[in-house]
Amino acid sequence: MIEVTSGPFVRSGGEPPQGHAMARLATLLLDIAGTTCALPRAEIREILPLPRLHAPPTAGGPLAGFLNLAGEPVPVIDLAALFELRPAGGGDRASLDDPYRHVLLARQGGIAFLVDRALELVQVESESLRPVESARSLNGCVVGEFARGDRLVHLLSLDRILTLEERTRLDALTRQATARLARFEPDGARAL
Repeated sequence: MIEVTSGPFVRSGGEPPQGHAMARLATLLLDIAGTTCALPRAEIREILPLPRLHAPPTAGGPLAGFLNLAGEPVPVIDLAALFELRPAGGGDRASLDDPYRHVLLARQGGIAFLVDRALELVQVESESLRPVESARSLNGCVVGEFARGDRLVHLLSLDRILTLEERTRLDALTRQATARLARFEPDGARAL
């Protein structure tokens, strides 16, 4: 069987059942404070082990800190804190040092998300994926759901996880972190 990737969907070659191709969505299963959620694989650029994060005093809530990615500060949002599944800050310093936690860099860049663990990459048949009304979750961040074993897994949309106001505040904090980093460079080495 040959698989061809087209956007977030994967279409299977060979003999499709009953004369039609079955669309599948490549998704990454995530553990977020004991809750299994999923993100479309196409929305994720990279999965990293949890690095040391710079957490400025003005940060707080679900902002775990900033990742220094090639000299650029990238805000890292703790999804467990954002979804109120765990207190902000992970409850203790040990949780931020957990070697099994992962940071997901968004495909579009500029933001990353902290999860307890990236579990597994799975293909979800389109017939198994049920849409979820946007009013059922804050900002419509849950866009679908599917059964996995005896559990229901929520499919999230990275574009909808943060509200416009949250993005605006996060952008302001990122600009502050960029300005702070720039003060440590020789004059003229970086244009803001």
